[in-house]
Amino acid sequence: MTLVEPVGEQQYRKFLPTDTAVQYLDADGILTGSEARYPMPSDGRLVEMFQNMVLGRRFDQQATALTKQGRLAVYPSSRGQEACQIAAAMSLQPNDWMFPTYRDSVALAARGVDPVEILSMLAGDWHCGYDPAAHRSAPQCTPLATQLLHATGVAYGEARRGRATVALAFCGDGATSEGDFHEGLNFAAVFKAPVIFLVQNNGFAISVPLSRQSAAPTLSHKGVGYGIGSEQVDGNDPVAMMAVMDEAARFVRAGNGPVVIEAHTYRMDAHTNADDATRYRDNSEVEQWIGRDPLLRLETYLRGKGLVDDAFMESLTAQAESEAATLRAGMNVDRPQDPLDLFRYVFAEQTPQLREQQAQVEAELAAEAEGH
Repeated sequence: MTLVEPVGEQQYRKFLPTDTAVQYLDADGILTGSEARYPMPSDGRLVEMFQNMVLGRRFDQQATALTKQGRLAVYPSSRGQEACQIAAAMSLQPNDWMFPTYRDSVALAARGVDPVEILSMLAGDWHCGYDPAAHRSAPQCTPLATQLLHATGVAYGEARRGRATVALAFCGDGATSEGDFHEGLNFAAVFKAPVIFLVQNNGFAISVPLSRQSAAPTLSHKGVGYGIGSEQVDGNDPVAMMAVMDEAARFVRAGNGPVVIEAHTYRMDAHTNADDATRYRDNSEVEQWIGRDPLLRLETYLRGKGLVDDAFMESLTAQAESEAATLRAGMNVDRPQDPLDLFRYVFAEQTPQLREQQAQVEAELAAEAEGH
């Protein structure tokens, strides 16, 4: 079922993978002159993107510090992938749905979710921390690729109801090796579900390099085999990311079926705080990618156009520090825990063994209370 008559063949061909990743800014933040394939984002939109990226980078740094302080059990940093996440979040309309992975906390923050709520799950809470329905954002997904099926189902259901809703599903390069990835793409293609599959190719599935995962020319080419519009883009080029994601959202919303976007990016930090990245990659490789930092590229471009200056940066930095302080304060508040929740939410009707275990815990809690 299509919401709008499909556009012509010429526009459809926009979403066939280019020979090289779409790029508007080079590593130094200078326009390359190749920005004609998709409409250039407005200056105001790029300034807003830059603000979100700076705030997101500071959020990520603060979350990493909270992990070292024992306030988080684990945290997967997204330093270096801010352009991918912010462009994706900003391409959505309020009624669209977003399906993030465990690494897409910055995208959730850009969507307006309270940073303390975002980190609640990683702090050990048994639920995801925020209200998915209120934010039209599914819980962050730890199993690889399962969220792609969820996104496809929601998008198809919304289309069946006649609603112009887009579902955006994040995944990494490792997820493209999972069966759920292929099932999600195949179903979405057959039923023309309005889904954007954003593959953040950061080069490694934890420690496994891309060369050991796939023999495809690019991961975006995997969409071609399913009859899905596909594109690859420099994920560290904020202008290109915004241009491609905006056009993908328009394309999908017009009833042309799903799109696969492969963003070539890099995870500058380790997979998580529990990972030793030096065991599988060289520091020289990391330094090379740090030179392609998406924040610096966009700042250089905006300064060159007179859209950002020192006063702007001082104000933005102060805002980022203020939000980091609020996050620290929020995460330093101990959350009340009820041990009996371990038994309340396992089965609709408790088993005899579970009732026995609950009684044991209740007795221990009562004895402890009497002792005080």
